Amino acid sequence: MAINPLLPSLSTMWAVQPRFERSLGAFMERAGELGYRGVEINHSMTAEQAGAILGYGSLPVTGVHAPAPLERHPSAGWNRELNLGATDEVERGLAVDFHLRSIALAADAGAPIVVVHLGGVGKRLLAGERRLRSMYDRREVLRDEWAAAIDETVRERAAIAPPSLEAARRSLATMAEEASRRGITLGIETRLNYHEIPLPHEAADLFALYPPEVVGYVHDVGHAEVHHRLGVTDRSAWWDLVGPRLVELHLHDVRGLLDHRAPGNGDVDFAWLAARIAEANPRAQRTFEIDQVEPDDDVARAIDVLATAGIVEVA
Repeated sequence: MAINPLLPSLSTMWAVQPRFERSLGAFMERAGELGYRGVEINHSMTAEQAGAILGYGSLPVTGVHAPAPLERHPSAGWNRELNLGATDEVERGLAVDFHLRSIALAADAGAPIVVVHLGGVGKRLLAGERRLRSMYDRREVLRDEWAAAIDETVRERAAIAPPSLEAARRSLATMAEEASRRGITLGIETRLNYHEIPLPHEAADLFALYPPEVVGYVHDVGHAEVHHRLGVTDRSAWWDLVGPRLVELHLHDVRGLLDHRAPGNGDVDFAWLAARIAEANPRAQRTFEIDQVEPDDDVARAIDVLATAGIVEVA
């Protein structure tokens, strides 16, 4: 089934709710009724659920969000908790193996993109970021403390990041080789938490060895917005440094620091975003990544919100 990247696709993040657990066909039917013209298989889908999506086939699979399908390793736990930037080689190797399965799933599904979280500098929020989040609602009255916490957070990460970045680099090399062989693009995603990889300058460095059709950039609107609101990464930096490698957008809104709201249920500046998309790659895949708690009417209205902003087309 042909994929038009300008038409809205819906992540199966929204399918993780009781009415769809055993009926992914019903999810796809509902997605179509709400105006979506494709689906992205995310890392909450088991092999059985992913198979049901492929078998039903009413909408094209526009992407696979690694490490789909969701699996539990006997000793290492859930595969989506494994770190591609782990300095423990056993964990890193397992993480890579599960991502190679996602590449195979994408090839079977006819999906052009595999979305990748490239690991992190450890697995927990940095102390500085925890402090920023706790201060967020009072940042205007705690300006000196807020500025100091931003500086602390940036310094903390920079001091410990190099080994994890090197591990992530090795993981990317293995995945890129397989993706290239399969004709799949790896889309490295903007992450939500500051300890995660990559930051914009890290992305520019990591991507440099690969053509954009092998390693591209997935701009997660909410994640970039949260970084910006916390003061640790200006939202423009992503576009300035890796915008030309844009292959996909994860579209959602943000309320305060709460992301994955349906567009229209937050206060992201989508007009500003539309201009940056147009400068970078107007043909990037549009995927709505909306939390399962958002009601049907809002999930439908989200398309109208972003069509009005000039970000998506309506069939």
